[in-house]
Amino acid sequence: QVQLVESGGGLVQAGGSLRLSCAASGMIFSSDAMGWYRRAPGNQRSLVASFTRGGGTIYADSVKGRFTIARDNAKNTVYLQMNSLKPEDTAVYYCNLYRIAGSYNYWGQGTQVTVSS
Repeated sequence: QVQLVESGGGLVQAGGSLRLSCAASGMIFSSDAMGWYRRAPGNQRSLVASFTRGGGTIYADSVKGRFTIARDNAKNTVYLQMNSLKPEDTAVYYCNLYRIAGSYNYWGQGTQVTVSS
């Protein structure tokens, strides 16, 4: 059983910043990977940033240099620092936990990020 709870979304003006948090609880394994996805209105849910096998990170091209993913393993929490926000970043942001056993994705409820121009 895994629960993911996102927080930190809100309304910001273009150029502003937000910090999203995702607290994971339940049975969390060291092999689990966590990351962030987003879904804009009318679009598919797509990768924003995630940790890779071995502790590396990957980012969508559209957010490179602006967003930073971080984690606190002791708290089972992952963060997404979002700087220089653009209206195109407006979306519901979802925390993701990927479990290799069963190749299963767990999702949080999502948190709305709206960037005004």
